[in-house]
Amino acid sequence: MARRSVARSLLNNLLSNKLEPCSRITASRSVTYMPRPGDGAPRAVTLIPGDGIGPLVTEAVEQVMTAMHAPVYFEKYDIRGDMKQVPQEVIDSIRRNKVCLKGGLKTPVGGGVSSLNVQLRKELDLYASLVHCSNLPGLPTRHENVDIVVIRENTEGEYSGLEHEVVPGVVESLKVITKFCSERVAQYAFEYAYLNNRKKVTAVHKANIMKLADGLFLESCREVATKYPGIKYNEIIVDNCCMQLVSKPDQFDVMVTPNLYGNLVANTAAGIAGGTGFMPGGNVGAGHAIFEQGASAGNVGNEKLLDQKKANPVALLFSSAMMLRHLQFPSFADRLETAVKRVITEGKHRTKDLGGHNTTQEVVDAVIAVLD
Repeated sequence: MARRSVARSLLNNLLSNKLEPCSRITASRSVTYMPRPGDGAPRAVTLIPGDGIGPLVTEAVEQVMTAMHAPVYFEKYDIRGDMKQVPQEVIDSIRRNKVCLKGGLKTPVGGGVSSLNVQLRKELDLYASLVHCSNLPGLPTRHENVDIVVIRENTEGEYSGLEHEVVPGVVESLKVITKFCSERVAQYAFEYAYLNNRKKVTAVHKANIMKLADGLFLESCREVATKYPGIKYNEIIVDNCCMQLVSKPDQFDVMVTPNLYGNLVANTAAGIAGGTGFMPGGNVGAGHAIFEQGASAGNVGNEKLLDQKKANPVALLFSSAMMLRHLQFPSFADRLETAVKRVITEGKHRTKDLGGHNTTQEVVDAVIAVLD
């Protein structure tokens, strides 16, 4: 009888609006993250400011991390894109710390100087590049509801660096595709989709022309797809992909690509979502990760931006939030991301590429002021 009385009382309260129905109850805090003992110990992160605007935007990240009292500290190394190779002490630092935050490194065009970005990826076997391209509230764009993650194979393909001059005036450049590298980047793409509640993975290719190389990439993707029956899998030729991206980008979710296509697709998707200035990204392997601006276009800026100190720090701040989650500091990542989005939404402090006129420091100060 007592149970019936309690039940009747609860029902009466609900009907009289004294007790809100479940559909109207909102949680003020997500389910508690329970760290392991020792997880709060500060972590060392290798920092490469890089070229151009790199030192300006990495300094912005350092200021915000200090203001949040984030449990990270930086080992800083000044290297430039025109160096012949990455200094061994930098490689050793990343191997030791497992994580690196990097500004843009400018790669000279021609001249036989290899890209330090590619060197880092190969030396550390950072086989998957991830760029998250999505709209930001408060920033008008041609397309809405863009939320695309581009996962790109990072160690082979046209970036293998196998070029030679056969005879004067004739250069041969080899594109290398292996089943091993194709399978592991496909596995990473499907695993990412599974862990992040994504519904579809699209493989981008040119197997109608490069039947063996891109055919092997597709074969690997298809084999991995069979292990994830709950995730829809489809394929698209790269030229059609570019057309579909600029016309109906909301049809894409997670995209997995060989090396060169991924660079083009990621920068295109970033432009569609609003620009490269706020797209986060990173490069990851089995043991190490490097976080940087997601889309490579404009990541070193130009002299005018540098002189005026008006580089956009948002992309690297978002990449830093990705880094904090990677390091198992989710609440710090949430605080950082929320503060940046709030500043962008309010619209009072934006750099020129986002429709404003503020300096890098003014944007940083605004973010620090609204940190929760």
